[in-house]
Amino acid sequence: MHPVVRLVGQRLGIGLLLLLAVSVLIFVGTELLPGDVAQAILGQSATQVSLANLREQMGLNDPAYVRYFRWLFGVLHGDLGTALTNGANIRSEIADRLANTLFLAFWAAIIAVPLAISLGLIAVRFRNRWPDKLISGVTLATISLPEFVAGYILMFLLTVKFRVFSPISTIFPGMSLGDKLYAIALPVAVLVLVVLAHMMRMTRAAILNVMQSAYIETAELKGLRPFTIIARHAFPNAVAPVVNVVMLNLAYLVVGVVVVEVVFVYPGMGQYLVDHVAKRDIPVVQACGLIFAAVYIGLNILADVISILANPRLRHPK
Repeated sequence: MHPVVRLVGQRLGIGLLLLLAVSVLIFVGTELLPGDVAQAILGQSATQVSLANLREQMGLNDPAYVRYFRWLFGVLHGDLGTALTNGANIRSEIADRLANTLFLAFWAAIIAVPLAISLGLIAVRFRNRWPDKLISGVTLATISLPEFVAGYILMFLLTVKFRVFSPISTIFPGMSLGDKLYAIALPVAVLVLVVLAHMMRMTRAAILNVMQSAYIETAELKGLRPFTIIARHAFPNAVAPVVNVVMLNLAYLVVGVVVVEVVFVYPGMGQYLVDHVAKRDIPVVQACGLIFAAVYIGLNILADVISILANPRLRHPK
């Protein structure tokens, strides 16, 4: 078997085992949530008999391991269950919400990834000079701000002070692409500010790490321009760590949007999850957690595979 195929197979196997372990943690975590979904549905005035009947109807009286394997069996067959609070099919509801979250993450990535790499290249080209210090200082300031703080600052400046955008980022079927982009401008800006610094600083560090190599000195002796050396010779050999950090931040754009979606009332997975955590709707919380974990693990596996393919030392470990 080819070494690359074997390494990819190992990563996929580890990813599946990790996802199984995460499913156990998600189930245990939801079991530890305070409150009772039956009480939340029927209200505080419900009698003990009605509560007991509803718990029996929803299967809440079964042992935990029975409910876990029943849930896992359904997930493996594409059935994420039914929401306890409204009886809706979770898979159908999540499909629309996940599409909205991916739409938001896609446009944030389209802006953040090229911008971060370009700023990293510029910072290396003008190392220890004012462009490098300015870029590093600004990105360090943005990465230090929590998402909700950055969101409220932008909301105040661009919706209250200057009235450029709407504070509520709502999209719905039938909207044109232009209207959707206008609606998500603020949450996209917040996500870009959050992930930009990490990617830029890793790009800068990875390129500086290879700038001391002999082939870089050879390129300099040939009289090549500094930016040409950085872009054509240093960056391709520093791509593996850059790919890893880009994938981690792309995973964050999908998994870590909960706070941003809640701040801007965006109809995505994060808002859906928070709404049903408040209602103690355990099947919805479990389904959202498992999807977030699958996306995060999948993008990490993709980062590993790309790093292996991009690095000859990893393709031929011997």
